[in-house]
Parts: sequence; C-alpha cells; structure tokens
Amino acid sequence: MDLRALEAPPSNAERAAVDALLGPPPAVDVPVPLSEVKQRRTMLLPSLIALQSQVGWVSPGGLGYACRRLGVPPAEGFGVASFYALLSLEERPKAFAHVCDDIACHAAGAEKLCAQMTAKHGPSGQGKGKAGPSTPLGVNGGGSTWARSPCLGLCEQAPAALVTVAGPTSREQSFGAATVEKIDAALAGDSVAAVMPRLESTGPRKLLARAGTVNPSSLDDYRAHGGYEALRRALELGPEGVCREVNDAKLVGRGGAAFPTARKWEAVARAPVRPHYVVCNADESEPGTFKDRVLLEHDPFGIVEAMTIAGYATGSERGYLYLRGEYPLAHARLAHAISAARARGLLGPNVMGKGFTFELELRSGAGAYICGEETALFSSLEGLRGEPRNKPPFPVQSGLFGKPTAVNNVETLAAVLDIVRDGAAAYTSVGTPGSPGTKLFCLSGRVAKPGVYEVPFGTRLDELLALAGGVPGGKKLKAVLLGGAAGVFIGPDQLGVRLSFEHTKEAGLTLGSGVVMVVDETQSMLPLLRRIAAFFRDESCGQCVPCRVGTVRQEELVARLIAKKPMGSVGDELALLKELGQAMRDASICGLGQTASSAIESGFALPAFPGPPAEELME
Repeated sequence: MDLRALEAPPSNAERAAVDALLGPPPAVDVPVPLSEVKQRRTMLLPSLIALQSQVGWVSPGGLGYACRRLGVPPAEGFGVASFYALLSLEERPKAFAHVCDDIACHAAGAEKLCAQMTAKHGPSGQGKGKAGPSTPLGVNGGGSTWARSPCLGLCEQAPAALVTVAGPTSREQSFGAATVEKIDAALAGDSVAAVMPRLESTGPRKLLARAGTVNPSSLDDYRAHGGYEALRRALELGPEGVCREVNDAKLVGRGGAAFPTARKWEAVARAPVRPHYVVCNADESEPGTFKDRVLLEHDPFGIVEAMTIAGYATGSERGYLYLRGEYPLAHARLAHAISAARARGLLGPNVMGKGFTFELELRSGAGAYICGEETALFSSLEGLRGEPRNKPPFPVQSGLFGKPTAVNNVETLAAVLDIVRDGAAAYTSVGTPGSPGTKLFCLSGRVAKPGVYEVPFGTRLDELLALAGGVPGGKKLKAVLLGGAAGVFIGPDQLGVRLSFEHTKEAGLTLGSGVVMVVDETQSMLPLLRRIAAFFRDESCGQCVPCRVGTVRQEELVARLIAKKPMGSVGDELALLKELGQAMRDASICGLGQTASSAIESGFALPAFPGPPAEELME
C-alpha cells in the first residue's frame, strides 16, 4: 500500500468517531509532543475499532486522522491496523458476517453452512485469518458480506457466527446454532436471541454459583447473592493477608500456564517501582474454549470484584480488562458492571470508603489469538502490534508500560472470591492435594450435552464425559482433544485419567484452557488436524522464524498426507513432523510456536494412525 494515501482527508463520520473517543481536536493543528506520544498511543487500537464501528472499515483517511491525533507515525499505525484480523483495510459492506469453520463448528455442519452462504452471498471475502482476494464494491455497497472465521468461542452452540453492522449506532452480535436465515436477519439489523449455555456441576457450584441465577445487569441482585462480601473481607485481611489466603489455597493460573497466583501477586506488591497494574486476560481465543465467556457474560460483577481484590493485594492503582473482540455481549455487560460499581463507590479513589484507590478500564481486542500471550497483550494495550516479548524481564518486574504487572486469567480471578470470602481451608476441602478446588471444563464436539461443567479437580475424564451424556446416537468415541488446539488428542484407552494438574502431567497430558472436545467414529481425524495446522499458520504473529516458517511447513505436510502425496514415505513425513515440532518447541519466542505441533503430533500417534503404509494412514 502506498502510505502517502494516508494523507487523504477523513470523512465527517470518521472524524466524529475518533473525536468522540479522544475528545475535541486542538484549535490549531500542532504536532503531538514526543513526551506525550507513548501515553496517547495506547488509544490507537480503540481509535481503529471506533473507525470500523462507524464506517465498516479502516480507510486511509480515517487511519491517517487517528495517527495525527495520537502522534503515531502513519507507517506504524498501518502496521497495527493490518495486524488485527477483525479490522479491514479494504472497503466492504457495513453489515458483515464472520462464520466459524473451526474444529467444533466443523463437527456441527459448518461446511454445509458455508456452502449455503456461498450459494446465496457469493464466496467468502476477507475475514479473520483469511487472505482471500478483495471483492470490489458495487454501487449499492455490494461485495462479499461474509468470511470464514476461526473459533468464535461459542463451541457449545456450534455452528456459530458473529455479525457486525457499522454506523452511528453500530451493532455487534454473536450467536450459535447459526443458519443462513439467522445471519441474514442479523445483517439486516435484527436481533438474534442469545441462548443460555448449559451449566452443569457435580455438587454445589463455586465458580458458576451466580451464572444463570443472578441478573448480570443488576448490582443489587449481585450483592443480594453475596457480592462484594469477598472485597469487604479482603479489606479486613489487608494486602498481605489476602496473598496469604491465596497462597494457602494453592491457587494457580487457569489459563494454561498454572503459575502460582500468590507468588505473582506478592512479587508485584513488593516491587518498588510505581505504578503497579493488574490485567485480566480475557482474550479467550483457544479453539474449543468458552468458559471465560460464560463467566464474563453471566457474572460480570464477580470479575470486577475479583480484579479489585487483586488490585488491593498488589498495590495497583489501575486495572485493565482485555476482552477478545468476538464477545460483544460480554463487552456490554462488563461495561455496565464497571460503570455501576464506580457509581456505588466500589471503584475509584475511595473504594468502600477505605481510602483504597482502584480504577478499572475495559479494552477490546480485534481478532488476534496471539494477544492471549501476556506480553503480546501488553503490546496491544500500548498501541503496538500484538507481538510477544522475550522473557526476562518478567511482567512482575516490567510488564504493562514497563511497570510491575499482575496478569490473571478470568477463571483464576473468579476463584479468588471464594478463597478470600470463605478462607483457604474451605477452598482446599475439595479437589486433590496438588490441585485444590474446582475446575471449569468446556465440553463440545460429539457429546450429548455440550456446555460448561464445574467439577472438583481429580474427577476422571470418563466420569466427566458420562455427566455430559457421552457420545450421542450410540456411536463409539474415537478421540478426545484435551486442552485445546495447543493441547493433545488422547484415545479411548486414556479416558481414566484424573483431571488435575499433577495427574495429567504424570500422564504426559495437559489441562490447558479446559477444552474437552469429543471426536466420534464417524469423523475423520485428518480434516481436524489440518484445520488446527491452518489455525496456527494463520495466527502466528510472524515475529520469530521457527514459528513463522514452521507452522507453514507443518500445514503443508498435513495437506500432503491428506492428498496422499507424501514427500517420500509416510514414515518420512511423520519423522519430519516430529522434527518440525521439536524445532518450534526449542526456538519459538512464545507458547504459540512451542505448542503448535502438540495436538497434530498426538493426533497422528493415535491408533487411527498406525503409520506406513499410506493406505493404513489414509483411511
């Protein structure tokens, strides 16, 4: 793209969208002082999102105006805008649909839905993770109105779609059980009714205690069900007392890394550099994962309260909740919860009248799986491309804006409420010695009752599957994807594994983000493995060679096997797959590259893939 095009003037609508976010422009157009550029740059991604929400895409004129207002070099602004897949740098209709074709939706008929969309609306255009040719707009704003998309976080309701309608009163809605008729209605601006997800547990709910019971828009209802009792107790315990309870509860991160939460909080609290920050990583983008979405949509005040406790314990004056861009309902409910809490003195300069200052800001992502990596998330918040950083330094030393930062997953924060309110002893009374408490699992795929399941750590996988009704239609189970696209496939012989950190580690498995996706005997594994390979190829940020090149070569390898055109023998290809995986594990900067081959290698190791000859591999 010729960057001189950024000198084009913005439209009145684009100017209004940016000014509504940044405030009125100065009377005289003067350059932004260098001392303020870094501070202002954090508003670059929100400005780009505002532009697209107003006119349907990020035009050269709109991008140039945002860059001038923020003091960001146009080339860098273009680099950020082009990084995010939900942002379009090519003009497209104001009403646009993203149709998920990822592994859970694939199993639920996404290919049929995409074929129907193609028949009615033409081929998929430019969308998330796709680099198809652009379609010129017609005189009536025609052109492609939809695109294929990776996982939208509605796996229990697959197939799923996300529809955005730009304008002065822009609308976004995501929904499951998607059909062409529902998508057309949403494109026309009509509402598609949200569906309450299935929530199950084997005993009294802890993490899901309020979901589906409390009105997510009512602070009074939340407080009537025990809301803000944990924060009141935290203020009685003091910061050190809160960290002690969290430490005694052995709480570890539930986003996949399983790092001790108290150790992270204590390190930030002790850091002499000010200010401190708390960040909630709500960029849940792992295919098959939707537990955080349920908590954010149906218990938003709980996450706001938990972040306030984290801020108190770490001595943080400000928190950021970074929400994935594909969760519009969660965004609306969180924005309301933050506003309501602030109005009641539960956020701000004097929380609960105790002289404790904590402010919370909601930020949206724009379609980048890599931003779930904590340092890439910092880069995104700072107005940079969402690329991971080398460690050390670690976030507790130099995180957001170079300051000490505590980053926690949504489910991790949700667990803090029970720990602080009821004490560590009560929390550790369930679960296993190494993994106390309960865990949320996302069941999807070929299972009778998909949904979010809360069970004590140590529950056997076959017990969890039985709770979800098993495989429907009398079909046999072929495999289970445990932990998501970055996890592993296991066969029927491993269903007795206990779901805890210590038991899965002993078995060479991982809980990851809580994904349990079932594959039955009617499904071929090969298309699933190729879709996972394509996912990592598309989502690699491209910063490091092992991941940038390795994910492409991996996807090419799987494609050759599907086409029955191996390079050499099938055995040679599988050996090459292991070599590629090892190279990415050893040399990639972040967890994306380090885990990009895990599910694929484990898939080929299942009994369904005994190895050469090719006829045995290609069923």
